[in-house]
Amino acid sequence: MLARETHPVTLVNSSGSAVVAVLLGFSAIVLARRARERVQITLGRAGGKGAARIGRALGVLGLLVGVTAGLALGFYGLLTLFAG
Repeated sequence: MLARETHPVTLVNSSGSAVVAVLLGFSAIVLARRARERVQITLGRAGGKGAARIGRALGVLGLLVGVTAGLALGFYGLLTLFAG
């Protein structure tokens, strides 16, 4: 119902989400690295080794999704530039 009432989102309108995905993916990787270092410093007493591993995997996934979206937007821009 809401999709009918709002303006459709195009590929060009979603370019901000690609940047956000890259930034959040990178920050998740950095935070997972910090968590893994903390686990090593505390010899595992602090826990969180599995959470750090999952956080890193999700960060890499977010980074890859953002890069893929950026590439799609770049190729879309090239196609529209040379089509007209």
